[in-house]
Order: sequence, then structure tokens, then C-alpha cells
Amino acid sequence: MMHAQFDPQARERLAIQVVDAKMRKDLSWQELADVTGLSVAFVTAALLGQHPLPADASDAVTGLLGLDEDAALLLRTIPSRGSAPNGVPTDPTIYRFHEMLQVYGTTLKALIHEQFGDGIISAINFRLDVRKVEDPDGGSRAVITLDGKYLPTKPF
Repeated sequence: MMHAQFDPQARERLAIQVVDAKMRKDLSWQELADVTGLSVAFVTAALLGQHPLPADASDAVTGLLGLDEDAALLLRTIPSRGSAPNGVPTDPTIYRFHEMLQVYGTTLKALIHEQFGDGIISAINFRLDVRKVEDPDGGSRAVITLDGKYLPTKPF
């Protein structure tokens, strides 16, 4: 049976334990995802408190991290989602995504509505991918793919 967690601090405390154990064991997010068979983006989000993990995945990850059964059980709960509780984020990396939406949000909305009609892009039926590619002009570029199912607005 699925259970919901209504205390966001419980998952925040667990995320701190996960990051600490990950660092102490010198593991990557990809190595943690590999033991689950799930995507690195989904597992990372789950371990940072944004998704529940299936039982086998939570057992595998907590085993690798050396965390107890209570941690595995908590990783299975449906969290209270959201990672920017104070409005505008202050972390520079997260803020840049906020900035991107401030600059391109209306453009994304206009293009989505023109191509799909009135509706939204799901963050539930969703895939995320982050890749590092070389920039022909030097340095690196981040290629971020946000792949959400379109859900039309339905008159009632």
C-alpha cells in the first residue's frame, strides 16, 4: 500500500542523510540510480525528497548507502513536493532556472498553446534528461530535456 508523507521536513532530513552518505561513500547519482534500474533524474529527485521510490529501489539504494530500514520505508512514501518554499530561489543554479522561466516562460506558453491548444505540460507524466556536451566555441554546454505529456483543458 502507498502512504503519503505530509511532513516535508521528514524527507528533507532524509535527503540530508542521503547526500551525506553519498559523499562519504564517494558515490555518484548515476551509481545510485544504476542499482534501481530507474533513470538518474528520477532517482536523484526521489532521493532529494520529490518522488517515492518503489520498494525494491528504496531497498537497493539504502543498502548501497548504508541507511536503515526506516530510511527505506520513508523513501517509499509519497512526499509533499516542492523544493523552493520561499518563493524566488537564492541558490545560483536554481535561480537561473527561475530566471529562464521569467525570460522565456511567456514564450514557452505561447508556443505550447499555438501548437497544442489550451492545456498544460504534465510534471507527473514527465521525463528529464541532463547531458553535458562540448561547445564548439569552447567550454561545455548543458542540454536539458524536459519531456512532459500534454494535457488539454477540457470544458465541463
